[in-house]
Amino acid sequence: MLTLDLTNAPCWHDLVPGVRVQLRPLTTALMVATRSDTAVEEVPEEASDEERAVAFAKALARRVILAWDGIGDADGNPIDPSPEAIDALLDVWPIFEAFQLTYVSKGLLLEQEKNALAPLPSGPSAGASNTVKPAKKSAKTAPRG
Repeated sequence: MLTLDLTNAPCWHDLVPGVRVQLRPLTTALMVATRSDTAVEEVPEEASDEERAVAFAKALARRVILAWDGIGDADGNPIDPSPEAIDALLDVWPIFEAFQLTYVSKGLLLEQEKNALAPLPSGPSAGASNTVKPAKKSAKTAPRG
């Protein structure tokens, strides 16, 4: 069953031990806006899928990260999220992977769940019951004679 969170409240996600981020709910509007982000559109056509994924993840993260804990500057002082800091955060491989798995993949998992359901019958015979009865075996007749 698909459950809807009608509150649309931001949630905290633990990315790695000691680092958590507060994220907006993943919505269709966010995904569409991210696809149209200039940083995503400016990725060269010859770029690899990996380069496209990084550009998309950074653009999405810049839209959805509201706050974070456990992130600081080179001197260890806590810093607030900014576009530059968010990009630098996602340049850390374990953070990128965790962001993809705990946040972005939720939409993909929903798609997989939808695809795992049995397809509904369609067409003119949808919902029709089988009216064909199995043929009875005919008894062999004794030879006449």
